[in-house]
Amino acid sequence: MDELSAEQNVAALGALEDTEIDLAEAALAIGVLDYPSVDLTSYRAHLNTLVADVRRSRSSKTGLEGRIQRINRVLFETHGYAGDAESYDDPQNANLIRVIDRHLGLPVILGVLYIHVARAQRWEADGLAFPGHFLVRLEIEGRRAIVDPFHAGQVLQAGDLRNMLKQFMGTDAELLPEHYATVSNRNILLRTMNNIKTRAIDGSDIERAAVILDRMTILAPQVPGPWRELGMLEARRGNMSRAIRAILTYANYATTGDDREAAARMIKKLKTDLN
Repeated sequence: MDELSAEQNVAALGALEDTEIDLAEAALAIGVLDYPSVDLTSYRAHLNTLVADVRRSRSSKTGLEGRIQRINRVLFETHGYAGDAESYDDPQNANLIRVIDRHLGLPVILGVLYIHVARAQRWEADGLAFPGHFLVRLEIEGRRAIVDPFHAGQVLQAGDLRNMLKQFMGTDAELLPEHYATVSNRNILLRTMNNIKTRAIDGSDIERAAVILDRMTILAPQVPGPWRELGMLEARRGNMSRAIRAILTYANYATTGDDREAAARMIKKLKTDLN
């Protein structure tokens, strides 16, 4: 992938089937967009070291518990990775390059590392569609465990998940099957980018947010949400032609008639504003 430009690498990811995406390699490809002078050789070597250390590690437990113990020992004890609770909103926490440099990160990027080292052992590991806080599920022979990579791989029980859900969604929230659903590699990567975009918007850096949304559309060209948000943001910036193109693309990939009708109304208004 190094023979291509950083932008071409992300575009190449956008053309892959989800199962073809190497999650950690893709996260590095996205990360280097903001650090174009970085040589990824040492970062790939570090990922290989993490994988090798887990392979060599031993556990006092067997099965699922043993696998979790081995990953947790390597990532959080031997290599000192941790969730960055003190500067949680620092955009560096969502970029795998800087997370490897600092050994601090957000749940989703630490989750990328967790999934990477697990899958490299041919262990089954997936991210979950849990709202507000990225979690990882490991499975072996029908047994499952959910771990929190932000808190040193803590194994979470149903009560822990319920309390966490209420923290993010309110006291009336209850666990639903959808909260246990696995998410695709592409959606995990989109979630890392969405963290950066959200922080840019919160900091009133609309230009930066538009850049990130544009990258999201390149990574996931058939996912409608980023196109819609890009269109609205470009309209806010006064770039009506770009806004119209984005909303037209959103309409093309929208999955419901209501969404397509809403897109048509937005385009009509944008064209009026353009004139």
